[in-house]
Amino acid sequence: MDFENMNIWCWIIPALAGIICGILGYLLGKGGNTTIDNSADLKLLEDKNARLQADLDACNKKVSANANLGASAASFAAGAAVASIPFDAAAAKAVFGKTIKQDDLKVVEGIGPKIEGMLKDNGIKTWKALSEATVADCQKVLDTGGKRYQVHDPASWPMQSKMAYEGKWKELLKWQDEHDHGKL
Repeated sequence: MDFENMNIWCWIIPALAGIICGILGYLLGKGGNTTIDNSADLKLLEDKNARLQADLDACNKKVSANANLGASAASFAAGAAVASIPFDAAAAKAVFGKTIKQDDLKVVEGIGPKIEGMLKDNGIKTWKALSEATVADCQKVLDTGGKRYQVHDPASWPMQSKMAYEGKWKELLKWQDEHDHGKL
């Protein structure tokens, strides 16, 4: 008989423990379910976010206006520079002893007809454009021509073209003479 009683208690004790734990869990869960009202904090954060967004929009508008103003000033300055430096073919001919055409890139030592064509194919069509190009840009153009053009050194091309663009023919000729026409 003891064996039978023991077998019943093996079932009753875990069942009672489960029921008691279930009741306690339910009561603790129901008692801890208090709703916290965060609507005031949420409203403060939304207002702060709206103010920050308005500040950001105002800053972006200022930056955009300054960028447009800078671009307008730059284009105006570029236009003024073009207007203030007219090409004087007679002055160029007097210095070089031959007729020079405006934006003839071959005036720059180291640039011949083929390199001039390569530069023009890559968007560098004027002395001004070449004067604003970097040496790396010029080297990239030369690299497109293959090994044949690797011997050329474009280091002075932007500087020489700037002298031509600005009409500084005497300085350009002097520089070319001092540097043995581009070969040091």
